[in-house]
Amino acid sequence: MPSGNLLSRRKRSWRANELVSRSTLQLLDFDDGSPPEHAWRRKLSSHANRLKEFNVTFREAIRMMKLGLRLWSYIREEASHGRLDNLTIGRKHQLTPSLERAIDPRPHKEYLLVGWGVCDISLQPAFMSFWFHEHLLCKFNLFLCRSGSISRGFRGEFKHWQITPGYCEMSPVMANQFSIFVSRGGNKKYASVLAPGQLDGLKKSWDDGISSWDWKLKGDRSTYHALFPRAWTVYDGEPDPELKVSCRQISPFIPHNYQESSLPVSVFVYTLVNTGKEKAKVSLLMTWANSIGGLSHHTGGHVNEPFIGENGVSGVLLHHKTANNNPPVTFAIAACENQNVNVTVLPVFGLSGESSVTARGMWGTMVQDGSFDQDNFNAGASMPSSLGDTVCAAVSASTWVEPHGRCTVVFALAWSSPKVKFKKGSEYCRRYTKFYGTSPRSAVNLVQDALMKYKHWEEAIDKWQTPILSDERLPEWYKITLFNELYFLVAGGTVWIDSESLVVDADNKLNSSLLEDIDSPLRDSTFNSTAPLIGFDPHEIDDKENVGKFLYMEGIEYFMWCTYDVHFYASFALLELFPKIELSIQRDFARAVLREDNTRVRFLADGTWGIRKVIGAVAHDLGAHDPWHELNAYNIHDTSRWKDLNPKFVLQIYRDFSATGDMSFGKDVWPAVCTAMEYMEQFDHDGDGMVENDGFPDQTYDAWTVQGVSAYCGCLWLAALQAAAALARSLGHDDYAERCMLRFAKAKSVFEARLWNGSYFNYDSGISYSSRSIQADQLAGQWYTASSGLPPLFDEDRIKCTLQKIFDYNVMRVKGGRMGAVNGMHPNGKVDETCMQSREIWTGVTYSLAATMLLHGMEHQAFTTAEGIYITGWSEEGYGYWFQTPEAWTVGGHYRSLIYMRPLAIWAMQCALSPPKSILEAPRVNTMDRAHISPGTLQFLQDSVRKITPKNGCFGNNVFNWDC
Repeated sequence: MPSGNLLSRRKRSWRANELVSRSTLQLLDFDDGSPPEHAWRRKLSSHANRLKEFNVTFREAIRMMKLGLRLWSYIREEASHGRLDNLTIGRKHQLTPSLERAIDPRPHKEYLLVGWGVCDISLQPAFMSFWFHEHLLCKFNLFLCRSGSISRGFRGEFKHWQITPGYCEMSPVMANQFSIFVSRGGNKKYASVLAPGQLDGLKKSWDDGISSWDWKLKGDRSTYHALFPRAWTVYDGEPDPELKVSCRQISPFIPHNYQESSLPVSVFVYTLVNTGKEKAKVSLLMTWANSIGGLSHHTGGHVNEPFIGENGVSGVLLHHKTANNNPPVTFAIAACENQNVNVTVLPVFGLSGESSVTARGMWGTMVQDGSFDQDNFNAGASMPSSLGDTVCAAVSASTWVEPHGRCTVVFALAWSSPKVKFKKGSEYCRRYTKFYGTSPRSAVNLVQDALMKYKHWEEAIDKWQTPILSDERLPEWYKITLFNELYFLVAGGTVWIDSESLVVDADNKLNSSLLEDIDSPLRDSTFNSTAPLIGFDPHEIDDKENVGKFLYMEGIEYFMWCTYDVHFYASFALLELFPKIELSIQRDFARAVLREDNTRVRFLADGTWGIRKVIGAVAHDLGAHDPWHELNAYNIHDTSRWKDLNPKFVLQIYRDFSATGDMSFGKDVWPAVCTAMEYMEQFDHDGDGMVENDGFPDQTYDAWTVQGVSAYCGCLWLAALQAAAALARSLGHDDYAERCMLRFAKAKSVFEARLWNGSYFNYDSGISYSSRSIQADQLAGQWYTASSGLPPLFDEDRIKCTLQKIFDYNVMRVKGGRMGAVNGMHPNGKVDETCMQSREIWTGVTYSLAATMLLHGMEHQAFTTAEGIYITGWSEEGYGYWFQTPEAWTVGGHYRSLIYMRPLAIWAMQCALSPPKSILEAPRVNTMDRAHISPGTLQFLQDSVRKITPKNGCFGNNVFNWDC
């Protein structure tokens, strides 16, 4: 844990008046209606920042021209098949070609978002800046589920729709709102949508749509408070000056709970306090469009129906018929009735005058009566909507609040979308169906359980968060950012399936071979050509934990599932909170190591052709359009030649093994570890024990060329040798461990001789201008070594000297340490502008660097480094990247790739502060201590270099003789 000197880092994250008066907080301090002390806060009247996308330099654009042309050709080819390209940004969502709308590059009003989508051909290649434009983006905050996701902005708008895998619609559906109606004796009446009214054309006399509603909320007396997975919106006298209102939003994101965390539900708890002298009738209204974002509500065939459930729960089901043969979705909006709260519904209203009940008419009824006709519950299912029409539903909950009295009203949203269908035909059941079945009407049971169980969910969330929030030694900004960065585990296009569910082919017929393959995909049935497995039973790797299969995207602009070089950074969050999911993902990649797909693929960086997946090479990702089966959606470079993926696999395997103590996991993945290590042998070109890079960007920095021995890949290789040895010893393979450590000693001497310059390790051993650059990520291998409880790779003095150098140059020489760590810095103190990535600040790398500093007792440097990400991304003085933390930004504040996986690496800091119990209790003298290597052997290694061919392997011919 951090030392006491962290007290000097404790700073408040908001203005001294805390944006909400203390008297209001005290009034709301019952039934958890008052927001917590530690939360990210904004006034609803705050304005979104204009976000600036990155620009490549003229030199970079010229260098990338051929790549851009090949990428453009690839995008057009994918679009012709109706598929989403995996490496584009600026995409928009479209469900049918007839509903296409162009991206508007002009600034938009704050509520409007430019959407990203699936297969539109007005796309922007990721590396071609002359196709980019700036977007005005309104930030979003709390995310709702792992069965697809919907975001809700801090100003109340529902947006960022990801119900269908790979489809993302950023634009809000503005009919989806909460509204309030208050009447006090006499003529005191208040009515308003509970969102700031800044829509163009509001209150047009001829409009029967939502602009006819009362958008009176200014937002200057209302504040939003976020601490994922909960959020509070406090309306301090808006619109009724004598009414205090708190809306608490709860999503069941509960660490180590693999059932309720999979549920597609969210609960909205309204706490009402009447400070006036008159009794007030308060009606809260939830409206919802039959839509999954974008223009999907226009596609027709949608049906609404009321329902009355158990325990006072009632509402409306909205059955959505999706386009393009995607699985249907059923929404449930509901409220809970009790002796104090009366619930009524309006099953159908439209947004135009052609509807029998219009949005204007619905609003007028609420203003006059505060409720709907009870007979509406007997209305039955509506007629299917016509093409182009928008049908919506409403649920009203009314109550009387006595003078100085308090009351609670609870709404919930759930949806049933039981099937996940990927573009190339594979179809699965979502995880929640294991508990609720596949019926569309399971939405009723979901919403009922949410309204009955949300208090238990909150107790579990409090139990998880309180120890960290109450730790006086931790900076406040860190506590806030730590939890809120977890938004990505829901917003990252997450798909969580039941691994026991049926797998259906494109013709919707049961395919038993694929069913077997999903549980143990080591068979020949899926790939065109699968190499035989050597001495390994494919049934040995199984979903033993029974937590299903889990996918999350690299980023909203990079459509690849579980990108492994990035998961290397992000996986600390899963290991800490959902370790069984983390082990499941690792088993998926272990299977993939032992597989080969001979499909021919063109690599866009140089135009060469190769095979999609090479046996022994760790997959870059689990695919895009047919995950788990068609791997490696990434095709810029041939990742079978990358030097970081295999070491990262071995390091993650050992870290997870040491953190969980799961012996069966270690035995399951051991063959893949051996194969991955053996595969790396071919990259030791001169037989000195150290792998070399091949003069192209052959690692996660895929635009930053590296030559010869490199600090990043070389350090990862050293750490992987040590981790493989430790795993071997734990599993009883002492001879293998000895060979790993012999190789380690040999490679280490080469690494230090080639790269150590007295104060840090050079970027690489080449002769380019950037070869002596200070790379922020140069100790990535040491980070994992220390995180796994292994002995350090280098002398502690060298490690701390290197970290201090990075801190002094890459951190403090960039805006005084207020932006994070720039990837590359020349020793003269100037940013390395060799390429786009060398001059960027990577948010996740900055967090991992801070974690490394914590592991080596450099708390001040660690928190100063990480605070730069908070200042730039989350604070009011920053650029406004909250809840959409990008992969990178430049010193000038231009971002690249919003909503990205790697920033989850902040949880590596928490793992450094509170290591897993199994690592803390491990023997201080590690079982694979290097002291067992004799001086004579070391001398031999230094004096004799023997080139071992890839055919024979660096660990001898017995590498596949496992005794697991």
